[in-house]
Amino acid sequence: MTAPLVLSIDAMGGDDAPRAVIDGAAHFLKGRKRAVKYLFHGDEAQLKPLIANHAGLSDVSEIRHTESEVDMSAKPSEAVRRSRGSSMWNAVHAVKDGEAHVAVSAGNTGALMAISKVILRMKKGVHRPAIVASWPAPNGYSTVLDVGANVEVTPSQLVEFAVLGEAFHRAVHGEAKPTVGILNVGQEELKGSQTIRDADALMREAGLDMDYRGFVEGNDISMATTHVVVTDGFTGNVALKTAEGTARLVGGWVKEAMTSSILGKLAGALLTLGPLNTLKDKMDPRSVNGGVFLGLNGVVVKSHGGTDAVGFATSLRIALELADSRFLSEIESNLERLSELNAKTEDAAS
Repeated sequence: MTAPLVLSIDAMGGDDAPRAVIDGAAHFLKGRKRAVKYLFHGDEAQLKPLIANHAGLSDVSEIRHTESEVDMSAKPSEAVRRSRGSSMWNAVHAVKDGEAHVAVSAGNTGALMAISKVILRMKKGVHRPAIVASWPAPNGYSTVLDVGANVEVTPSQLVEFAVLGEAFHRAVHGEAKPTVGILNVGQEELKGSQTIRDADALMREAGLDMDYRGFVEGNDISMATTHVVVTDGFTGNVALKTAEGTARLVGGWVKEAMTSSILGKLAGALLTLGPLNTLKDKMDPRSVNGGVFLGLNGVVVKSHGGTDAVGFATSLRIALELADSRFLSEIESNLERLSELNAKTEDAAS
């Protein structure tokens, strides 16, 4: 029998924790064929009755008690100094100790990033971690990074993101040879900032085992012109929040059209049986909830703080797919090539 994959969960992180976390974990178990085990980190007095409300959940769960948690408003530096022994700290440390395959939290993003860097450290060849998001596209998903961790980046960091994003897309979305592009304001070589143009040149010189396609534009993200889109954290975060807002706006318009008249309600009732339900699922931000911190010596998944049980279950699905893949080992060869190229560039500059 295959050993279960262990998911280490910060049960106290998030706006509606721990209820949304526990309900999400129970929702994730429904129809799950791959054996899993949960390590819930948090206040046992709160967690035990919530787990008991779900049949079978206690059979695959272990509670690691702590009364300490990271405040959603805590600054990253403050969180690192004061969070030892907290539910978030302990959830990540379980990965470091080899007790769990992946850590998941809906808590403070900056604090989780800082704590993960301190505990797990960066992979050799990676200077900064990036947050990756899966973006709905016509035939699946695009992978976009960074979406919030690094406001300012260097050309070599963008290339690092490309290596990380390509490995992520292969592991999570099953594409054997993902295509990669760098987000720009146009596809011409002279368009964009010097950083972006230098990153493009570095990508072409690096000799990476990667299908790099050059520059892509904003509309290419949703059309999946390339499987992976690389950008800085400021641009990626703005694009992500804009897309989520647009999805909610269009969803509201559809709902309004289907409830504004008797005919609309009848049409809506009929469409709900098929196409409209499919559209609703594709436009639901909960279906892609879960940003992964890439570049660490371990896997950490960040759920939206305000998500519900369905959204948290999605973040657990992403965590499981990464834990059950060769994601970490797949990036190492390209990172090694990139490290060698960076060393040669630095020697030439000196």
